[in-house]
Amino acid sequence: MSFEAYIENIKAKTGKTPDDFIKLAEKKGFLAPSVKATEVTDWLKKDFELGHGHAMAIYHIIKSTQEPAATKDDAVDKHFSGTKAVWRKTYDGLMAKLTKLGNDINVAPTASYISILRGSKKLAVVAVTADRMDIGIKLKGVEPEGRFEAAGKWNSMMTHRVQIADPKQVDAELMKWLKDAYTQHA
Repeated sequence: MSFEAYIENIKAKTGKTPDDFIKLAEKKGFLAPSVKATEVTDWLKKDFELGHGHAMAIYHIIKSTQEPAATKDDAVDKHFSGTKAVWRKTYDGLMAKLTKLGNDINVAPTASYISILRGSKKLAVVAVTADRMDIGIKLKGVEPEGRFEAAGKWNSMMTHRVQIADPKQVDAELMKWLKDAYTQHA
């Protein structure tokens, strides 16, 4: 079950949203850093008849209010940690080239990839491993050819994928495909 499904089930059972639980936890003094998970989950199980997994989901939300919000830059940095750090310079160079297409290019990092947007429209994604940087491109009506392969199951939101195993592969050919996707998402 996804985290979102847990939250929807909790809301259906209790009528309470995560924000409601945060307010209730604050009233009970459960937002203090010293509060243990058991204290919160015991309360949720007793007062709201939640199972352990559902109680832990709410506990996670309550604890997340105590953490400083991560910036977009922090979220991007996570993609280039450890053995994946070798791809940061290549990614930065790619983004420098993309921003020359227009001032409406921005990124929206998720836990598994970095979305590249034109305004609010996703035109590409970047996923990094230790060995390569994959670039998914949303370019409808264009047949895959050569290294510009069909995305297939790799990412259902993208039509094509380009696997970059060498930074030199961020070349004019790739930039043309990305420019075409940028134009298509006007």
